[in-house]
Amino acid sequence: MKRTVRLYNILLPIWLLWIFPQVWLIVLPGNLAIAFHPTEEYVLLDAGAERYIVAKALAEKTMQAGGVERYETVATFPGGFFERMTARHPFLDRDSLLVTADYVTMDSGTGCVHTAPGFGADDYQTCKRYGMDMVVPVDDQGRHTDYAGKYAGMVVEESNPVILKDMKESGALLASEEIVHSYPHCWRCKHPIIFRATPQWFCSVDAFKDEACAACDEVRWVPGWGIDRMKSMIRERADWCISRQRRWGLPIPVVYCKDCGKPVVTDETIAAISEMFGKEGSNAWFDKDPADFLPAGMTCPHCGGKSGFEKETDTLDGWFDSGSTHYASMKRDQNFWPADMYLEGLDQYRGWFQSSLLTAVGAFGNGAPFKECVTHGWTVDGEGKAMHKSLGNGVDPADIFNKYGADILRLWAASADYHADVRCSDAIFKQLSQNYLKFRNTARYCLGNLDGFDPNNLVAPADMLELDRWAVTRLNALIEKCAQAYNDYEFLVVTHAVNDFCVVELSNFYLDIIKDRLYCDETDGLARRSAQTALYLILDTITKIMAPILCFTGDEIWLAMPHKAGDDDRNVLFNDMNGVFADYALSADEMAKWEKIIEVRDAVNGALETARAEKKIGKSLEADVALTVPAEDAFLAEMDGAALADLLIVSQVEVTVGGELAVSVSEAAGTKCPRCWKHSTAADENGLCPRCASVIAKCADFGEV
Repeated sequence: MKRTVRLYNILLPIWLLWIFPQVWLIVLPGNLAIAFHPTEEYVLLDAGAERYIVAKALAEKTMQAGGVERYETVATFPGGFFERMTARHPFLDRDSLLVTADYVTMDSGTGCVHTAPGFGADDYQTCKRYGMDMVVPVDDQGRHTDYAGKYAGMVVEESNPVILKDMKESGALLASEEIVHSYPHCWRCKHPIIFRATPQWFCSVDAFKDEACAACDEVRWVPGWGIDRMKSMIRERADWCISRQRRWGLPIPVVYCKDCGKPVVTDETIAAISEMFGKEGSNAWFDKDPADFLPAGMTCPHCGGKSGFEKETDTLDGWFDSGSTHYASMKRDQNFWPADMYLEGLDQYRGWFQSSLLTAVGAFGNGAPFKECVTHGWTVDGEGKAMHKSLGNGVDPADIFNKYGADILRLWAASADYHADVRCSDAIFKQLSQNYLKFRNTARYCLGNLDGFDPNNLVAPADMLELDRWAVTRLNALIEKCAQAYNDYEFLVVTHAVNDFCVVELSNFYLDIIKDRLYCDETDGLARRSAQTALYLILDTITKIMAPILCFTGDEIWLAMPHKAGDDDRNVLFNDMNGVFADYALSADEMAKWEKIIEVRDAVNGALETARAEKKIGKSLEADVALTVPAEDAFLAEMDGAALADLLIVSQVEVTVGGELAVSVSEAAGTKCPRCWKHSTAADENGLCPRCASVIAKCADFGEV
């Protein structure tokens, strides 16, 4: 039995969001419905001359906004009670249907929400659910159509104040206020945009979603979470809208029958359009009439009409266009497919990456058009803000080149975690320039001490001093770490690892120790050549590792350093990176001993600093050191005293096995050697220590010095 409820002279104060400073009253001519929440309570209020229906939770607030002080509740109903009733439009001769929708909230407004399917996605879906016709009372030029009644032909900006004035004068406006809230604006002109429901072309992806997700499993994603992001976007996406209303782009090759208005796209029309594009380019579509390129005498396949055809004016979505480039640029023109890698920004999971994947799977069913997919963030300023011309916070690469050199810009790009947004400022480049100088100065140190060295005559692993083998073993660890990092496209791991190696292992320890050997030992002596062999392996390796990043500096070093037979001395990039030097590597137990030596050296350095602060010594070679080490470190007492003194950079050292580690510093005994500055109790008449006296004696031209 059908129930009919008639409520006469009842006002429905609808909630219409107004955007400051633009009042979007232009949507009112498109109103087809008023939405209620299906389960929330609504009240019928008697205000004397007028009655209102509003949400119970918003009744007091609504009446206050309308200036209504006296009213009483006549009845209470659930929102669903009003479903499919009708209300009269405030200024057009038609009714609006009352509907229910879960998105109606009780935090603001009246609980009765204006619904215009031509201007909002939620409104569109709601009215579609009720089987209502879609009405869009604004045309492509932004003017009201005849559906808007007296406002037909008016530009939307012009109609806003007119509609507001008419509603005030007619008494249809209960209350108005201006608010500021978040609303989409045009990225170019910064003006608020108007949403309109318009006819579009869609590509259904439901049929191959599973196949597209399966194709993701065959791709290497960097970072690794990329696969989950891509799969979720594919699974959750609706049909792909591939049409755009622009005056540029690739045209959609569809014509419409002038008689029946239906779209026409057949093998014959596609072949004719393709032939025209091949000869004249796609812009010919905009210049020619369909009769100029369609087969002569063609009739409509739907109605048989002979009145001719009209062209589609929409263009293809740019992502559909760019997403198809894998076919044109690889499969068709160069006869290879897929690409090794696609590289783009984080937003391309929704854009180019996804459109390329979908067009490839949909068209060929043979997986993704790329083997690897690598993404990066955006470049922002030092405070993390996006760079814009209007903000004046951009950085000109030319300024960086002129101030720091081009390699610094490359080092900046490789030293940041590019998976997130990358900060860019002069302070950051200044800091990076220090890292660059550390690498460059390390290379200069090596180059200076490799003068006259023959890389084809390296010291054999069995003859190399253990300290030098320690350095090569640490180099091996760097090689393995950087090789893996390059394979993972983690360039910041490479730059940080090389910088740490230059600072910690080399500058702070190894290079500091071997200076004495390099400067004071005989030129062709084993100890010096052992150090040179290690330096050569280090320089050759780190130059190759950093060459993809510091390409100019790497080339500079390569042209200045000696090379082995078989190296391509034209450019470092013509040579493979080094693998580990396994023959020179120390065992794990041997490396553990060196960790203990480094620990003891740190303790000695602390004691030397204290003695220096107390004015007991100046330079470290002016000190003798007495060490007490625990029993587990007794190997230190078994080491050659002179060798251990060299490691600690003191003149003499004595080691006693006892309790905890203890360091005692005293003024060095003996005479200071004028050549190496070590103090010796066995100096000759010239003050030379035994080592320096032996080296000088072997110099053929000593008598001329």
